[in-house]
Amino acid sequence: QVQLVESGGGLVQPGGSLRLSCAASGLRFSLYTMGWYRQAPGKQRELVATISSGDSTTYEDSVKGRFTISRDIAKNTVYLQMNSLKPEDTAVYYCNARYRWLVYWGQGTQVTVSS
Repeated sequence: QVQLVESGGGLVQPGGSLRLSCAASGLRFSLYTMGWYRQAPGKQRELVATISSGDSTTYEDSVKGRFTISRDIAKNTVYLQMNSLKPEDTAVYYCNARYRWLVYWGQGTQVTVSS
């Protein structure tokens, strides 16, 4: 049974930082492309960042230079370091694992950026 469990969300002031974690189990973590998505109220879910099995990364334009995705193979965990947070980053953040036709999602963690 595959599980993706996110943690690290919360309330932070504009300009602050958070680090999200996603612990994966039940899959061969090293084979999967891992990603972070987010969904703000009333908006569609959007891709934030991905990291491939070869550690290539991609970022949505609005987070480039502020967010960093990384993975720890030994811990089966993917991270999203978020710096210089803005109110428009407020959303539920979801972890995603993808390998060929297999796609899995976490339950999401809320990030709120507000003063």
